[in-house]
Amino acid sequence: MKIGLDIMGGDYAPSEAIKGVRQFLEQSADPSVHIVLVGNAAEAAPLLAELAPFQERYTLVDAPEVIGMHEHPTKALKEKPNSSIAMGFGMLLKGKIDVFMSAGNTGAMLVGSMYSVKAIDGILRPTIASPIPRLDGKFNLLLDVGINADCKPEHLVQFAQLGALYSKHVLGHEDPAVALLNLGEEEGKGNVLAQTTYPMLKECQGIRFVGNAEGRDVFTNKAEVIVCEGFVGNVMLKMAESLYDILAIEKGFKDPFLDDFNFQKYGGTPIIGINSPVIIGHGISKAEAFVNMIKVGEKMVSSNITGLIRETFKQQADATAAEPAGN
Repeated sequence: MKIGLDIMGGDYAPSEAIKGVRQFLEQSADPSVHIVLVGNAAEAAPLLAELAPFQERYTLVDAPEVIGMHEHPTKALKEKPNSSIAMGFGMLLKGKIDVFMSAGNTGAMLVGSMYSVKAIDGILRPTIASPIPRLDGKFNLLLDVGINADCKPEHLVQFAQLGALYSKHVLGHEDPAVALLNLGEEEGKGNVLAQTTYPMLKECQGIRFVGNAEGRDVFTNKAEVIVCEGFVGNVMLKMAESLYDILAIEKGFKDPFLDDFNFQKYGGTPIIGINSPVIIGHGISKAEAFVNMIKVGEKMVSSNITGLIRETFKQQADATAAEPAGN
């Protein structure tokens, strides 16, 4: 397994990325996991002493250019083919790495995913999902959390299917419950999008739909997968992150549940529904975040989540094509 990591992405690149790789390799004894560092070799050179005990478990690929955090994504990818993000996607396309991750320019990561790796056949819109802590110490999955601000009911139904597959095979929930984020529990509540989506989720095969979830249900065990459009999901995610910033950092409160709101614990958010695993990290990621980002990538590859999604949607397409005309 080859895990591609952009070491130039984020505010603390490349030092925190390399520290994170060191910590991951110290924790993982699996020799089959090889880390491919993609970044400026000259900048990385003084820091590679950190990885001296693990020289056979990593490779550095020189990418002399860097896409800045505020550069235009499409323009930067086109004009900087030797950047760490552009080269990372190139390696992913050629099968030289099995997963690619970066805490760099989010827009460039999204553009690279959509127009380079591309969506799996049958997927209307890929989605980004975020783990959300809950009171029992486990994590729910909220999607979409920002890539799709405006959605149609068909998109939310696919998010439910993608989320259920990811929750089961990557997060380890055997039979994940799926809920629609809404402003009330009763069927018929909400705006036109929610009202139209609800009956479609009830009829959707392959998921265990449990109805609507209100905002107060997000941090409980009502549903392991909670579906919404990206506008609402991003607001919810940013609010959850602010709880940690305010209560833990500003107020100094100590609590295991509160600690789970620290984004460093889950590392990054996966893009689900594209042809290869891609993970987007937070721009202020430190070593802990990179460790957990790599672990998520490892789970995505070992679970073959991309292959499972591809097969699921192929079966759906085949079944639809086999239906008699007029049904």
